[in-house]
Amino acid sequence: MADPATPPDPPGRRAVRLRAGWRAERGRLLEITALVGLAVTQPLLDVLGRSPDFFLFHRADRGEILLLVALVALVPTLAVGLLGAVSRLAGARVRAATHTTLVGLLVAALAVQVGRSVTTLRGTSLLLVAVAAGAGGAVAHRRWRGPGRVLRVAAVGPPIFVGLFLLASPTSAVVLPRGEGGAAGVANGGRHPPVVMLILDELPLVSLLGPDGRVDAARFPHFAELAAGSTFYRNATGVSGWTPYAMPAMLSGRYPTTGAAPHYSQHPDNLFTAFGGLYDIRAEESITRLCPPSRCERRVTPEQGIGVLVRESAELLARLAAPVDSRVDPQDSYRERTAAEAGVDAAEPVPTDPKFRWDRLNANQPARFTSFLAGLKPSATPTLHFLHLLMPHSPWAYLPSGMRYEAPEDFPNVGEGWIELARQRHLAQLGYTDRLIGETLRTLRATGLYDQALLVVTADHGVSFTRGAQGRGMDAIRAAVDEVAWVPLFVKSPGQRAGRVDDRNWQHVDLLPTVADEAGIRVPWPVDGRSARQAPRDDPGKLFYDRPAQGTPISGGVPAAPPPPSPHPLIGTPVGNPPTAGSARVGDLAAFRDVDPDAGRLPALVWGDLPDSVPDGTPLAVAVNGRVAAVVPVVPRDAGGRRFAALVADDRLFQVGANRLDLLLVAADGTLARLALS
Repeated sequence: MADPATPPDPPGRRAVRLRAGWRAERGRLLEITALVGLAVTQPLLDVLGRSPDFFLFHRADRGEILLLVALVALVPTLAVGLLGAVSRLAGARVRAATHTTLVGLLVAALAVQVGRSVTTLRGTSLLLVAVAAGAGGAVAHRRWRGPGRVLRVAAVGPPIFVGLFLLASPTSAVVLPRGEGGAAGVANGGRHPPVVMLILDELPLVSLLGPDGRVDAARFPHFAELAAGSTFYRNATGVSGWTPYAMPAMLSGRYPTTGAAPHYSQHPDNLFTAFGGLYDIRAEESITRLCPPSRCERRVTPEQGIGVLVRESAELLARLAAPVDSRVDPQDSYRERTAAEAGVDAAEPVPTDPKFRWDRLNANQPARFTSFLAGLKPSATPTLHFLHLLMPHSPWAYLPSGMRYEAPEDFPNVGEGWIELARQRHLAQLGYTDRLIGETLRTLRATGLYDQALLVVTADHGVSFTRGAQGRGMDAIRAAVDEVAWVPLFVKSPGQRAGRVDDRNWQHVDLLPTVADEAGIRVPWPVDGRSARQAPRDDPGKLFYDRPAQGTPISGGVPAAPPPPSPHPLIGTPVGNPPTAGSARVGDLAAFRDVDPDAGRLPALVWGDLPDSVPDGTPLAVAVNGRVAAVVPVVPRDAGGRRFAALVADDRLFQVGANRLDLLLVAADGTLARLALS
């Protein structure tokens, strides 16, 4: 029964209160929209908008991209807004406190990103500053009306961010392509041989060279085999350290002038459109889509669908929001799927080399490479076989034998000790790439294409492992241009049998004119490059583009290979039974208890944590089954802890079943002390 002393609200007053409540809820939602837009929508769409190759790599269509944008723009806002709205069920005070808390958390998340951009603070210190900023923002929002009014106006931000992504970012060309276009080449003579092009990725020339300036045949026998029957252009340089600029320049013959997406609608004049009128095209691209769908079939593709786009975008957001340095780069997700992952049967014969073990490792073979090999067959129609393979590009996961190994994603590639580990892993994966080159040559010979074909093997760019200048950006170009710009290039003309070296000033805008000349195709548009059939350039200067239309002059001839590091004298020696002196934690130690090489995986990367009592610089020996496999220095603590890592590149040290792992500290006099493992 109603209390007679408390008269009910008149209907008019109840309606006024209801409208006021809805206005308050709408205002709160606008404030949440603004903050989520600044903390989530804008940074994520900014990174993805500058990375059209992310969507090209995953073969995303327009509908999937638009759906992803809608999810990024709406789901976080609605989730946070719904959380606040539900709290209203507990009363007005709880609702107000919940909203203030959400405002504080979002301000803190935004402060992390701003602080990482404009200060040197990282880790706990940045997190504490962000928490303080969030608390201050919450108090200011609760105490004064001004911050709330500003946020409600800022709620127009997310639609603007979406509009910029769809209409003005480099990715807009993928969402709204202009068409297929492109001028077809004209026959220039009656000889149109098969063309086989294998473009590797992130491969410096110096990684292949030995002390004599030629391919190191002991380490890379199949690259040496290729050089022995082709023209080796040792003074070849890429156009850019970024594939979305480098590949269109290579395949159009033009230096990059805009930041347009590597898409056929933005680069309609390219190798595929030039050859498409006369040649059948079997093209496997990775992070470009320069071949129009009307001319190219795509048989094996990377992981696709909205699920992978959402998962990778969530991982990018986690890196953006982290209070520590991390590479906010969609390229971190680019990895060649293996034949097993793609469900492709590798129908290639087993090589006679028993060390290769291709019969056991064919499932590890990259799926698009498997498809590429399967297509290398004679045809009555001239055919262009094209593969851009993300090898030996990071992430590094292969040993030279083809065995795969696992590694934490957050390993640094900078700093003492880590640079050399990155180089070792790069060289190990390059050793596996050498195996793929050997399989290509074997297949070409087995099918009878080798003598007939024009064969081109090169890379789009290199990468620097020079301390303080790692990577492919301007710092690396200034300090280690010989690692970033100079790439291997092998061109075998039809019928060529003897190898030769040509040190002319080759730039990768020369690739299309040269291939077209060899194939009897006249390119119908002006190009910046020149065919190798023409006289070499008189000018030794070269151009390299970190940004479109801003060529950086570079100079220098054929780079010399850096002297290989001397192997530690302990490598290969037995460890005996030294005393135990301390302990260490090892990641995935259980993997050593049950090794199955037939599964194609080995625990070849050994990593873990060391106690602070071990001095920096102390040599740490890693032994497998009683024999030293690697010796690495103990490096200073970083954001990930007091970590160590070593690569066991020789998989012959492993055995089937249980394997013994030892970590040993090496004293100045060479004596060993074992660390107990956990």
